[in-house]
Amino acid sequence: MNFTPGANDFSEAVESDRAHVWHHLSQHKRYETTDPMVMIEGKGLRLWDAQGREFLDAVSGGVWTVNVGYGRTSIADAVRDQLVKLNFFANSAGNIPGALFAQKLIEKMPGMSRVYFSNSGSEANEKAYKIIRQIAHNKYGGKKHKILYRERDYHGTTITALSTTSQNQRRDQYGPFTPGFVEVPHCLEYRSQFGPCEDYGVRAAKAIEDVILREGPDTVGGIVLEPVTAGGGVITPPEGYWETVQEICRKYDILLHIDEVVCGMGRTGKWFGYQHYGVKPDIVTMAKGVASGYAAISCTVTTEAVFDEFKSDPSDPMSYFRDISTFGGCAAGPAAALENLRIIEDENLLENTTQMGDYLMGRLEELKQKHDIIGDVRGKGLFCGAELVSDRETKEPAPEHIVQAVTADCMAQGVIIGATNRSFDSFNNTLCLSPALICTRNDIDAIVNAVDGALERATAS
Repeated sequence: MNFTPGANDFSEAVESDRAHVWHHLSQHKRYETTDPMVMIEGKGLRLWDAQGREFLDAVSGGVWTVNVGYGRTSIADAVRDQLVKLNFFANSAGNIPGALFAQKLIEKMPGMSRVYFSNSGSEANEKAYKIIRQIAHNKYGGKKHKILYRERDYHGTTITALSTTSQNQRRDQYGPFTPGFVEVPHCLEYRSQFGPCEDYGVRAAKAIEDVILREGPDTVGGIVLEPVTAGGGVITPPEGYWETVQEICRKYDILLHIDEVVCGMGRTGKWFGYQHYGVKPDIVTMAKGVASGYAAISCTVTTEAVFDEFKSDPSDPMSYFRDISTFGGCAAGPAAALENLRIIEDENLLENTTQMGDYLMGRLEELKQKHDIIGDVRGKGLFCGAELVSDRETKEPAPEHIVQAVTADCMAQGVIIGATNRSFDSFNNTLCLSPALICTRNDIDAIVNAVDGALERATAS
């Protein structure tokens, strides 16, 4: 920490923020009477705001991004050095860090071979949809254009990305949406839509096949799924689910697009979430942890078979991928991503994520035994959630004001946790914990102890 609380005056910045900055996910009326939070510095898992308050960040930058923690001078140095050498040229040409990062990335993704750079998760997913649509036109005369998406998943904030996001509060007031996207059922066994069953994972996957048959297999070109549903409630896939999804995609010639924007780059204990389940995707998208927020970068990664579809007829001026992302040409993004990847490797952060994730899940199970308000705990690696309920028998979701009281109480204790937010009418009831991959047992104990106290106070009132 390079400033002393009280010795530095950030009041001008706070007032400028209040007057001119439009914050994300924020109702601004409150800032007429209270100061907006302005963050000043971060180190490891710790943050300090303009008031000098210290926080333990249990959500990696608020949205599952700062995987290797704050204050990494080696990443900052890599970005600075690259900016001086070459900051940008449109990605119609390559650059050195882009080429080197693409090679390193593909080494972590057996079966994948091509990397398309852009600057956000929403944009990476848009590219994937365009790839599927163009293949539909070039190979199937435009008929196989429909793209399936899953209930409770989130894929981005643009209008088309929202068209594949099954969270009604995120979508409300932004329609009409892009046509050609079709919803399939969720895979949350805790809230089984089939009642109790021994083969829930297979059953949930077969429900996707039912939608395909209803729509017509010759009209469905792709499906987009999160390996672990993130903002929809930290939903881990049940046994047998992914294997059956893979079989269905192959059966009906459907491209499998896995959205790793949250889970990618180590969050689940493997480089990518899908690698826990033995599936072989056609398209993988990623952002957030790719550079841990030190620079903007996202990637749409494909197999060589998908890539080959765009060079099949060089004489046809429409046969290539006629797309561009301006900031996909920024060289700072892959420079930061290269160093971020090195840190994950050299510091054995995948192993740490697995070990600390197991410890975190164990501590959450202890909280579940203590607090009846916790109906279910679930997660993978350092990506965990606790669903709060009013009644364990009926599984009635806890009121949203109770969930928000818990997050506010933790914040007052100096621990930042997350919760499903403005996603659903009834299911904004899951606490979300995703500390940086460098976290320790002491960090996890501090996080869980804060949640413990907050739950006690929230249920006592």
